[in-house]
Amino acid sequence: MKQQEKAELLLSLQQKGAGLLLPNVWDVASARLFEEAGFAALGTTSAGIAFAFGYPDGERIRREEMVQVIRRIVAAVQVPVTADIEAGYGSAPEDVAQTMRVVIAAGVAGVNLEDNTGNTEKPLYELEAQGARIAAARQEAKLAGLSLVINARIDTYLFEVGEESTRLQETLRRARAYLEAGADSIFVPGVIEPGLLQTLVREIPGPLNIMVAPGAPSAPELFKLGVARISIGAAATLATMGLVREIANELHTEGTYEKLAQYAYGIGAAMRLFR
Repeated sequence: MKQQEKAELLLSLQQKGAGLLLPNVWDVASARLFEEAGFAALGTTSAGIAFAFGYPDGERIRREEMVQVIRRIVAAVQVPVTADIEAGYGSAPEDVAQTMRVVIAAGVAGVNLEDNTGNTEKPLYELEAQGARIAAARQEAKLAGLSLVINARIDTYLFEVGEESTRLQETLRRARAYLEAGADSIFVPGVIEPGLLQTLVREIPGPLNIMVAPGAPSAPELFKLGVARISIGAAATLATMGLVREIANELHTEGTYEKLAQYAYGIGAAMRLFR
């Protein structure tokens, strides 16, 4: 498929009632394994890519390094890839536009753009400022002739911003404004409670994306609540790191290979994965 066809497919997959389960990948190997498992689209995880390069999360990795990985992932799979571009690598709309230009050139079908400033004293961009940043992203997609999917992330719940009593209304206020600015869907990580999810689905006039991890309701249960798109963030990366830690500890303390044997992946299968 061409890039525009992938963008159109991604947009259709995440409509209300369709139900898109989107794994997040951090390198070509993880991307190919999830594609081989049958997923219709993939997302990148900024945290996972940052960890793989030796950085903490939160735009500490250089944009060029991040985009290099995204480009390699897009080139290695046939399914649409949506890229986590964090907060756009800069506060100004032009910073977001510049990031959009390079990720569009990398072949992505969509992006995640968050409203988190990285500043603990003022954790979220003002609504008007974030709206302008989303509009800049949409303009770059239009200039490229693409129906690129913009998934606008709202971090009110993930970072517990503001008073709990006003958090829902602030989330809804931002969601409506972001959709008007050019977003296609709204991403509210940090929410898995069914009652709250139903309220968000009912009150947000666009598809709702949430992030899950062990302990969350199953994907089919969440789709029944009306959630349109489910992603896993850095969870698979962290689980892989946990497995490597177990292998390392066993190898160092016991000198045995049980974990290696338990999760062995054949060299022949690995070679075929990248042909």
